[in-house]
Amino acid sequence: HSASSRSLILLDEIGRGTATYDGLAIAWAAIEYLHAHTRAKTLFATHYFELTELAGRLSGVKNYQVSVKETSGGIVFLRRVQPGAADRSYGIEVAKLAGLPQQVIARAREVLAEHENAELRVSEQLARGERPSLPLQLTIFTPLSHHIVDRLRAIDLDRLTPLEGLNLIADLKKQLE
Repeated sequence: HSASSRSLILLDEIGRGTATYDGLAIAWAAIEYLHAHTRAKTLFATHYFELTELAGRLSGVKNYQVSVKETSGGIVFLRRVQPGAADRSYGIEVAKLAGLPQQVIARAREVLAEHENAELRVSEQLARGERPSLPLQLTIFTPLSHHIVDRLRAIDLDRLTPLEGLNLIADLKKQLE
């Protein structure tokens, strides 16, 4: 609250510990607030690519990125900061550098592709003035697992007999196979 135009503010991943769009909204609002009220020099490190739009909307906002060299084996950070926004995310490549198992990396690429496709469909629906048919919050569960979760929530544990419970578990297991 006491920052001024003579302050230096360093912020790293504001809004990261919450849901995707909540975090983005918090980070966006924080940048707008700092720009309008403190005019302090601020380094704002983030993974929210959408925030790069603010450079075109707010005169004091500039985008910078860490230079990256892409190779056939992955990426190399060049330890150089340059003007401009990154044109893509390297989160999965960083996970690979951190030593996550190849199975995790491969599955992460699949999940990313699914979410990017869903986001594209929602954007197209919004552009046509339609209400999106998909939830606007990202999820890691498949529609099948949503159905199972709904069935579990509907169970009245006070009225469920042990035999009914075993039958229900067997039925849910069969649906997952």
